Amino acid sequence: MTHPTANIFHAKLSPLLPGLRAHALRLTRNGVAADDLVQDALTRAWRHRASFIEGSNLSAWLHRILFNQFVTGYRRRKTERRAMERLRCEGEQSRSGYRLRQPLMNGLSGALRSSLNRLPEDFRQAVIAVDIHGLSYREAATRLGCPEGTVMSRLHRGRRRLRADLGGYLGEERVAA
Repeated sequence: MTHPTANIFHAKLSPLLPGLRAHALRLTRNGVAADDLVQDALTRAWRHRASFIEGSNLSAWLHRILFNQFVTGYRRRKTERRAMERLRCEGEQSRSGYRLRQPLMNGLSGALRSSLNRLPEDFRQAVIAVDIHGLSYREAATRLGCPEGTVMSRLHRGRRRLRADLGGYLGEERVAA
């Protein structure tokens, strides 16, 4: 049995779906991504339906939600690309003290979080300390209670495993400019 509010929401929404999908398609330039974006926007609209003011422009409200979802996703992917690019860097760069400068943990996707969680604890702690929290090798060594060389070794091995684990994910990522 469906909720009465759901029926009203669906009735008002149905005529707007083709326009929403067209807008999403212009933003993403990809049919599957457009469908996902529309679904995410509709889910968000449903969750926040109480904030919609009756009598205002439902179409404009939905299009704004859709656009905001697109921008949020774009920013998240951009942050992930930066993090992934740093993980791709050669061992030579990591030995020279190369590290991320901004905390990124909240902006990471499920794929990257899952990959991080699959790392052995020592490797994960080193990667998070240096690449995500932006600590120097010395700071990470102090925090983790081990020599600086050990941090460097764990970081190298952790990055190598992340690159191997996320190889397909990194190669498939496409974002509209």
